[in-house]
Amino acid sequence: MPDGRFAPSPTGDLHIGNLRTALVAWLCARSAGSRVLVRIEDLDRNAARPDIARRQLDDLTGLGLDWDGPVVAQSDRLDRYRDAIGQLEHDGLTYPCYCSRREIREAASAPNGPGHGRGGGRSSEDGPTPARLDGAYPGTCRNLTRAQRAEREAAGRPPALRVRGAGARFGFEDRFAGWFEGEVDDLVIRRNDATPAYHLAVVVDDADQGVGEVVRGDDLLTSTPRHLHLARLLGLTAPEYGHVPLVLGPDGARLAKRDGAVTLADRAARGIGPAEVLGELATSLGLAEPGAQVEPATLVERFVSTVLPREPWVLTAEVLDP
Repeated sequence: MPDGRFAPSPTGDLHIGNLRTALVAWLCARSAGSRVLVRIEDLDRNAARPDIARRQLDDLTGLGLDWDGPVVAQSDRLDRYRDAIGQLEHDGLTYPCYCSRREIREAASAPNGPGHGRGGGRSSEDGPTPARLDGAYPGTCRNLTRAQRAEREAAGRPPALRVRGAGARFGFEDRFAGWFEGEVDDLVIRRNDATPAYHLAVVVDDADQGVGEVVRGDDLLTSTPRHLHLARLLGLTAPEYGHVPLVLGPDGARLAKRDGAVTLADRAARGIGPAEVLGELATSLGLAEPGAQVEPATLVERFVSTVLPREPWVLTAEVLDP
């Protein structure tokens, strides 16, 4: 049975959208008789906080979601990521990149730039629907000469390290989104502060932990071809994927603290306990009637992934601030 996982980043308390995705990931694994693994993605040491990680785990427990085995922290696996980066360097697949984030944004937003319809998309009866490849890199530093690299380093610009996409395209059948296909850009595998990048770490982690299915928010759907590309370059077995539609605030934007009672602590302060929140989440997934009290084990029995909503769940101001 393929193991599932939930991998929060400890930069802030989990909100309803995070908890909803965690619930779906848990249900996918438990309904298949699989283990659920928890990983703390704390590579960004400037933003990650151990106290928040503890609160995140407490929130999962508060909803009745359990997991198997020890919680793994990415900060304990830096040597493994460096080994993977070294493998890609040895194979001649990488190059240093001196571009700033601003320069990349400007290049991607330019007319005919890489952010305009190159990414890929879901299939439909009329053919693939174009979808933007978020943060696509235009290849500015790909073919710099040795002299050009020396000039940039002399100017004090420490480089990130990118792996070549070589125009690769990957398609996969997503558990919730259906068929998706996208082109791979030259992605960062080591940041300019020498920290291994998220895209590399998550691919290595999922393979090393034996994760067979990754269930996560659909904001990462367009990044999945990148992850499949990296897995192939590293000779790793790629998992299957399921991308859950996000939870949106009343303004139609991604749910955020500004929207009101978005965390378990917020809702508890308004007299709404974890059991009621679990009921709200279950109702949003079509697994319970409004106002019903449910248990996670009951939801496993009701869970059928093919009937889950395919559109974002938009929360109203009345729900967020009852």
